[in-house]
Amino acid sequence: MRHWFVVATCFLLIACSGESAGVAPTFHADENPEHLSEWGMVAAKDGTLVLSNGLMPYDLATPLFTDYAQKLRTVWIPDGKPARYSADEAFDFPVGTVITKTFYYVQDSTHWNGIVTTNETPPLIDNSLSLTGIRLMETRILAHREDGWVALPYVWNDAQTDAVLKRTGDLKRLTLMRDDDRLEEFAYVVPNANQCAGCHATNATDKAILPIGPKTRHLNKQSTYHPAFNQLDHWLAAGLLEGDIKEPASKNAVWTDETATLDARARAYLDINCSHCHNPNGAADTSGLDLEPGATGPAMGRCKLPIAVGGGSGGRFFDIVPGSPDQSITIFRMETTNPAAMMPELGRSTSHEEGVTLIAEWITAMEGGCG
Repeated sequence: MRHWFVVATCFLLIACSGESAGVAPTFHADENPEHLSEWGMVAAKDGTLVLSNGLMPYDLATPLFTDYAQKLRTVWIPDGKPARYSADEAFDFPVGTVITKTFYYVQDSTHWNGIVTTNETPPLIDNSLSLTGIRLMETRILAHREDGWVALPYVWNDAQTDAVLKRTGDLKRLTLMRDDDRLEEFAYVVPNANQCAGCHATNATDKAILPIGPKTRHLNKQSTYHPAFNQLDHWLAAGLLEGDIKEPASKNAVWTDETATLDARARAYLDINCSHCHNPNGAADTSGLDLEPGATGPAMGRCKLPIAVGGGSGGRFFDIVPGSPDQSITIFRMETTNPAAMMPELGRSTSHEEGVTLIAEWITAMEGGCG
């Protein structure tokens, strides 16, 4: 158990108990409400996005890339029913848990469809996010019911007053303004409810939907929302998590943190973006590619011949060719926006140029070759 848990508990519980006016969480055990507001988890009110009382905002050391969208993540757990800690897998959340992920952009001031790339997260003030200069896109609900988790996509209206359930998904035309002022038209795609399983069904055998982000290695970081504390410690003290966290707990690097090793940054990036499918039990288990942090050698792509890749190889022969990113299939699939070849298959219409640069640098630094 974290050594200062008892000392911090009272303080943290007080710190988490701020009031959010007029918003109360509601768990829907069977029905799928038409409007996001009926869940009572987050709500647009007077130009702000307000978090419900009892919601815990959280973030990940290295987040999944989704067309440069920013994300506000929250978890709500019924009183007195903490999640069970796991060293490596997603925490075991009780029935009644609701996880939300709200996707949004910082807008270009010149037109509604213009959005900019930024790594700076707007702050939460009194459990609220100011919507000035913000365009809300969607909020995804992940709810743990008696028969398992269900994923529901809600798309925000143009007035940013509420979001509507879109089980068949949606598409929004946007203009990305990159850091060097290049303009890039793209389609922001909201996945349909079935496509959510493409990532969240992390086991190809049982195909059960599970959370991806709430794992020790992703959460083990300084809390963005309570910066004096480690995020895991905060969850323990707030009663959201129980279990004995044995030190040292696993910890992913922040992919943009240049004080971390290149290997740690690259492995963290591949872990969060790829390993929910590319693991020994995942949806891409037949590929033989394992991108979890502990994989080594051919299993993690080094001099590995592709299996059933088809046209997705880009004419290259190995997933990773040490020293040669331009000969590595991994780089081709990250760069392309061709839906038949790109990876990940879902969640992006643009290429994450900064992510590609990181993985290319990592491959360049590898010694050896594929002979």
